[in-house]
Amino acid sequence: MSLLELTDIKKIYFPGAPNEFAALDGVSLNIDKGEMVAIMGVSGSGKSTLMNIIGCLDKPTSGVYKFDGEEIAKLDKKELVKIRRNKIGFVFQNFNLLPRVQAVTNVEMPLFYKGARPKEMRAKAREVMAKVGLEKRQRHMPNMLSGGEKQRVAIARALINDPAIILADEPTGNLDTKSGKQVLEILNNLNQQGTTIIIVTHDLQIADRVKRVIRIQDGKIEQ
Repeated sequence: MSLLELTDIKKIYFPGAPNEFAALDGVSLNIDKGEMVAIMGVSGSGKSTLMNIIGCLDKPTSGVYKFDGEEIAKLDKKELVKIRRNKIGFVFQNFNLLPRVQAVTNVEMPLFYKGARPKEMRAKAREVMAKVGLEKRQRHMPNMLSGGEKQRVAIARALINDPAIILADEPTGNLDTKSGKQVLEILNNLNQQGTTIIIVTHDLQIADRVKRVIRIQDGKIEQ
């Protein structure tokens, strides 16, 4: 069953201006529940724009995007925030951790913004940190963690709301080879447990670890 359905998606920047630019030019693709997919392309290919649209951070200029049956163009800002908060877990290349709070507090933040009770937040944070092998790093500050550990904190944070998908933007980009393999193994394990994983990357090694590769070039799906 399709979780994401994109039909003839176009994203035009500066429409009508001399520097008009089509970042996406007629992209159509479906991603099913439970898939682990890599979206690959060189810098400037359109993969980051596609990620922003999939993640409901931006809307297409034209075309239809349905997320779990809902047409995104018809939703207002509050409804889009709700989808991002409840259905999408984001993992970024630069981790995006709060530097002055403990790892466990970083993981709790999505529940804090939902208004969850402190005991509920802490219990859930400990649960997801155990999933990524960080049960002994809960009270460490981010500057006490390795790059791989920081990324695992980010994955735990993405998991805490039980999202429909995890959207990972270059999750191994700032990691050494060993740490990158560990992060991919965690994402693989989560996928085997039923979580839909979308990895946006230019790392060719990731292609060997996913079930499907979607290649994009010049704003078009190539493969």
